[in-house]
Amino acid sequence: MKFMRLGTRPDTFFAAADSVRSVCTEVATDLQILVDNCLYHLHKFPLLSKCMLLQALCADAGDVVVELPGFPGGAEAFEACAKYCYGITITVSARNLVPLRCAAAHLGMSEAADRGNLAAKLDAFLASCLLRRWKDALGVLHSTRHHAPLCEDLGLTSRCVDAVAALVASPDTAPTSTSASPWWAHDVAELGVDLFWRIMVAVKATGAVHEKTVGDALKAYARRWLPNVAKDQPLDRDAADVKQVATRHRLLLEKIVSLLPAERDAVSCGFLLKLLKAANILGASKASRAELVRRVAWQLEEASVSDLLIPSLSCVSDTLYDVGAVSAILDEFALRCAALPPAPALALSGSLDDSPAHSGGHRRSRSAESVSFDGTRRSLSAAPVSQGGLVQVGKLVDGFLIEVAKDPNMPMDKLLAIAEAVPDSARPEHDGMYKVVDTYLKAHPEMSKSVRKRLCRVLNCRKLSEKACAHAAQNELLPLRVVVQVLFFEHARAAALASGGHAVAAAADLPSNIRALLSKSGSSEDDEADRVDEQRLRALAAGASPGDDWSVEGLRRAASKIATLRMKLAEDEDEDRDADEFARKAGLPRSASLRFRAFCAIPAGKPRRMLSKLWPLGRSGVSH
Repeated sequence: MKFMRLGTRPDTFFAAADSVRSVCTEVATDLQILVDNCLYHLHKFPLLSKCMLLQALCADAGDVVVELPGFPGGAEAFEACAKYCYGITITVSARNLVPLRCAAAHLGMSEAADRGNLAAKLDAFLASCLLRRWKDALGVLHSTRHHAPLCEDLGLTSRCVDAVAALVASPDTAPTSTSASPWWAHDVAELGVDLFWRIMVAVKATGAVHEKTVGDALKAYARRWLPNVAKDQPLDRDAADVKQVATRHRLLLEKIVSLLPAERDAVSCGFLLKLLKAANILGASKASRAELVRRVAWQLEEASVSDLLIPSLSCVSDTLYDVGAVSAILDEFALRCAALPPAPALALSGSLDDSPAHSGGHRRSRSAESVSFDGTRRSLSAAPVSQGGLVQVGKLVDGFLIEVAKDPNMPMDKLLAIAEAVPDSARPEHDGMYKVVDTYLKAHPEMSKSVRKRLCRVLNCRKLSEKACAHAAQNELLPLRVVVQVLFFEHARAAALASGGHAVAAAADLPSNIRALLSKSGSSEDDEADRVDEQRLRALAAGASPGDDWSVEGLRRAASKIATLRMKLAEDEDEDRDADEFARKAGLPRSASLRFRAFCAIPAGKPRRMLSKLWPLGRSGVSH
């Protein structure tokens, strides 16, 4: 640390009594000055010749004791200035330069009082030496916080901030460092939020520091202070103290948000979501939260499910997690999707619009609606979403929904809104969506049949894997019509594999009454009959016990049992002809026809209500 010595005479100040100090000379003292309850017996000549304030006070007060209340730097700084006036040696360094400079300014020790006065010498030492060295510049900047108003008036703070920013931007200053953070981040992180903010603004203004480096410095500062939010608020604190700490940290958070670099990957999505969590806890401003939501949407494909689980602190909601924040993120993400060209259909067969899960008046997703009327608000800084990133976001949203679906207080409308907020092309498979539905049904066993049907409309049974189909076929919580869809498309897929892939396309051209059964929701009439039909249908698929959860073999055993039941049925010749006719019209091979008839089969002598719905109404020779 650099230092400077002023004066050549030895120190002759001494303590005359308690709280009384004087200087040892042959001439009697003729001036009494009171500073911080310490009375100094000094001489007018050396002090008045260099201090304009004392000249004015002595002219007015005469021989009365001169009081200097609120003296900057206290008695220690005043005594150093007095020693300078006597020519006694004083040492100036980064530790005491600021209080000395403030004291000199308060006493009026400028060039107007005496040429080469103390203020000018301190300014020269600061500019030529201290502000050129990293540690000294930071030390001076640290000490300005104790005399902030006066340092601002004197320009000390601005000079130190500019000097520190210049040292950060200079390649010659950087020492060898193995830390992931910039070499200067740890030192700057010890500053108060106001000084830190001013330094970061100055660093960004230089244009010489990469924005990724700026982002790393912000992360280091947040790690230094934001984790202490909980530690700084113990239960035994007064409400006023807790409020003061929360206010301080809220200001810190908002300052960090205002400093986020414009470059998309300057900070990670996980860091942004941690800031968003802290913003919820601290009650940050709407502008700060909106900015964080927008930035998270730029990089949503990089997030993890745990990052999205933001605790809910709302007094109007009983949910565990803040689903409103996630909905806002997905709305912003929809603006990015507007820059993505239409993705090809990824369904098993046919277009997505032909899928039973997307017919029957199914409304557009919120993302499509948002883009249609809010496309003008697209962010110019956000890059378009690739198809791979879109699929990653789909998996992320499904994982988030699986977690929030476990909450008994989670409203279904909010769940569906989030599920529909991502484009259909983001889900090549609907296994994740099926897990969401299954989890929600288990957490809400009291749901009515109509509500369960509404929930299951988000499922596209064409996109379920064999494993998911096996589980769904044995899931007693699902509505009957969903089980019908699952079984039909699984049998159609098996037929496609057996016939080289032609049966799936043919299945898309089924007669209208069968397609209507697989797509529309049934009426609420005759609930008891529907329940009986549902039990019979599930019995056909019960080749494995419900305990074999997610078993692929379950569906195979179910198909085997269906075939066995079918062989035992004494079908009449009319039904055989009808089945052959249907297979010929649908373009299905004989093996697929047998599978479909086995699927539709029910024990002889039982009501044929389900069979009459599944079979074409226009066929001949069918008895009811």
